[in-house]
Amino acid sequence: MTKLKLGPIVEDKPLKIAVELPAPLHRDLVAYAEVLARETGQSAVDPVKLIAPMLQRFIATDRGFAKARRSVQPTKASG
Repeated sequence: MTKLKLGPIVEDKPLKIAVELPAPLHRDLVAYAEVLARETGQSAVDPVKLIAPMLQRFIATDRGFAKARRSVQPTKASG
């Protein structure tokens, strides 16, 4: 079985944005949606619904971003 970085897609209230994707990236999203459907036993999702979870996963696992974010967040005052 393939080990994908994404798990099942959870429905959530979205915020609409418009984005243009290169055609090869869209084809990859379509293929990823198909593989994800096979791996999770769910029906195939719209490839557009993969973008948010992929970005969330990328940001959550980016150590450089986490370090930079911690360095700019104000510390809580103990009281």
